[in-house]
Amino acid sequence: MPLSPKLQELIDGITPTDPNMMKRASIRQARLTKPPGSLGRLEEISVKLAGIFGSSRPAVAGRSLVIAAGDHGVVAQGVTAYPSEITGQMVLNFLSGGAAATAMARSLDVKVTVVDAGVKSDLPEHPDLISLRIGPGTSDISVGPAMSRDQAERCVLEGARIGAEVAAA
Repeated sequence: MPLSPKLQELIDGITPTDPNMMKRASIRQARLTKPPGSLGRLEEISVKLAGIFGSSRPAVAGRSLVIAAGDHGVVAQGVTAYPSEITGQMVLNFLSGGAAATAMARSLDVKVTVVDAGVKSDLPEHPDLISLRIGPGTSDISVGPAMSRDQAERCVLEGARIGAEVAAA
């Protein structure tokens, strides 16, 4: 089945990382006064960001954190430590700033946007909550598809739209 024109356009707009800048960032990392690899994944992330931004020292302006929350149907098979009810509670915690991610974001002056991407429980309206519900969670992937192709495409396109809006704000 071919991709929809909108999804194909989104994919075509993704540019590859710049290997030159990634190499320059790696060389820069090696020259810093620190034991090699002492910053762990942060070093890998900084090199990847250099490739994405096309700069060996990328500046990230207008920082934002988008948290998408949803329930998955396979929870019915007992594959997770937490029941679906926890998802709604976590969303409320994100919105109140009580989660670790939102506390860190607040300390760095990073705007937080939470997306209801299919939380099973009802959530109250909130200025920092965007509803992108395709239903009350996905279906159980152990017995069939988690969602339809149309639902998956809608999620990708809407996620890209939300990301672009948040980045532009």
